[in-house]
Amino acid sequence: MDLSVFYLTVPLWEIILRGTIVFWFLFLIFRSILRRSMGDVSIGDFLFVAIMADASQNAMSGDAKSVADGLALVSVLVSWNVLIDWLSYRSPWVRRIMEAPPIVLVCNGILQTRAMRREFITREDIMAKLRESGMDNLADIKQMQLETDGQISVIPADKT
Repeated sequence: MDLSVFYLTVPLWEIILRGTIVFWFLFLIFRSILRRSMGDVSIGDFLFVAIMADASQNAMSGDAKSVADGLALVSVLVSWNVLIDWLSYRSPWVRRIMEAPPIVLVCNGILQTRAMRREFITREDIMAKLRESGMDNLADIKQMQLETDGQISVIPADKT
């Protein structure tokens, strides 16, 4: 039995550096580009699953030189994910950096077209969300916003 699959073939510092660079690069891409399509899964969670799948696949398929290389990379990724979640929970400052702020799409019945354009949200998307909320007129909306988790929330206007 060849035990070389259990030894690191790449220096541990290189695995840590590569894992860290890829994690942060993809985190920034997902945070800035893929926000609206994330739904209930946070960007960090989605990123973690995507990278973990790739790192695990490489270790299992032999693209990595050994199982130890893959396990070391997976450990780096798990560590970053846990650290970010813990820091975000403990620190409002870190949470503000890691999570995109809500974006107002409709304010007092008026479409915020600049924000809509930036997020690639059309008037039809807004109207569909209104219908889902049981409304059909923009004037009935106090505020509609794209939340940090990618969902669109609707706050109806007061009827007084």
